[in-house]
Amino acid sequence: MRRIVFVLAPLCLVFGLLALPSSTMARSLPEFTQLVDKYGPSVVNISTKQSRHSPRVFHGFSVPDLPQDSPLYDFFRRFFGEEGPTPHEDDEQSRSLGSGFLISSDGYLLTNSHVVESADEIIVRTSDRREFLARLVGSDQRSDIALLKVEAQNLAPVKLGSAKDLKVGEWVLAIGSPFGFEHSATAGIVSAKGRSLPSENYVPFIQTDVAINPGNSGGPLFNLDGEVVGVNSQIYSRTGGFMGLSFAIPIDMAMDVVEQLKATGRVSRGWLGVKIQQVSRELAESFGMDQPKGALIAQVLADSPAQAADLREGDVILRFEGKEISTHSALPPLVGASRVNEPAKLEVLRSGRIIDVTVVIGELPDEDELIAAVEPERATANSIGLVVGDLDMEQRDQLALEHGGVIVQEVNPGAAERAGIGPGDVILMFDNKPVENAKQFRELLEGVEPGRSIATLIQRGDERMFFAVRIPAE
Repeated sequence: MRRIVFVLAPLCLVFGLLALPSSTMARSLPEFTQLVDKYGPSVVNISTKQSRHSPRVFHGFSVPDLPQDSPLYDFFRRFFGEEGPTPHEDDEQSRSLGSGFLISSDGYLLTNSHVVESADEIIVRTSDRREFLARLVGSDQRSDIALLKVEAQNLAPVKLGSAKDLKVGEWVLAIGSPFGFEHSATAGIVSAKGRSLPSENYVPFIQTDVAINPGNSGGPLFNLDGEVVGVNSQIYSRTGGFMGLSFAIPIDMAMDVVEQLKATGRVSRGWLGVKIQQVSRELAESFGMDQPKGALIAQVLADSPAQAADLREGDVILRFEGKEISTHSALPPLVGASRVNEPAKLEVLRSGRIIDVTVVIGELPDEDELIAAVEPERATANSIGLVVGDLDMEQRDQLALEHGGVIVQEVNPGAAERAGIGPGDVILMFDNKPVENAKQFRELLEGVEPGRSIATLIQRGDERMFFAVRIPAE
């Protein structure tokens, strides 16, 4: 009898649950119908036209004719709303499809920068089938935000919220035009916050599992209160379709970009002028840290705010303006959001001691200038026949140098070769002046009077020695 009762009791429980009204079973699930009804009309479809005169471009990179099953073809590429590569004549018009949303009743709307990149014409279509030609007010590739304006009044804008209050596990909703299917709604949860992607150092992405596909790009991400908390921007995919990883730009950052674009037509970001890396468990142990955290400075760029504040390679930034740097990827968004020419306080671990450093934040240079600044300076052979470059952190560790010095990369026939300087030598002093970096060495060399013999301090392995280099006469 006990055995029968034991079997029947769970069966009765199951049948009892099945008998419950469906509304009771679904009570814990979110309800999106009212949100879609109210704010769906605020979401627009965006298409563009542009002349084809060059290979297809994805977010600033020219894509060659790769096989479609190549991982390079799909890895983090900005393809939302864009048709796959197809043969076109040079004078043919191409159309890309994306999403956007109204942020004001007088026609301002947001989308992604890559949706409207290189467009000759931008067409905005609302849910009631009206079409408008949009004007590009401004765009910012680093945040992938573009601000558009259509000439219309009494439009229905979204309600803006804040991504700061989002919690992992919270329900969110996306509305957009995947594959051109307008005003499609998909839902999921927040999977993570503050995600840093390889090509996006200044955006702390919201990661979700909301189904996002080509055409959703630039559309809004809503919370359950009907507030926009993000702008859908990217997915991770090996196939070109949704794989459970989608990323949205926090609306707080997007609106900061909007205000700057409205005011000046460009976006200004803070800049330290350092290359950083993650602190591994092994590195943390070598630095005497209890656990790996912070941002390790691998390179201090010349003429940067970091150099002016005497930040050094090997410093570990633990806090920025009181905010803990748990991983190195947490630092760039904080620096980027800082006001230019304003001081910022850093907590730094240096040689086992925690010190406070104040840095006057600079302005992030243009992309071309930044690439030139980040790459170690490598000049053609100078007037004494040397090609020199800046030392990296590993080279400094090997030579036990904290800062300064340039490494001789090549020696061509000339005064330096005759003096005995060879490849791999490190120049520490020139004309009784410390050599800080390749740029400063070039300036020292240019300032020397032709025909003089200059004392040059070299480190070769563990040995240091002076060489007399005679500057050639002009």
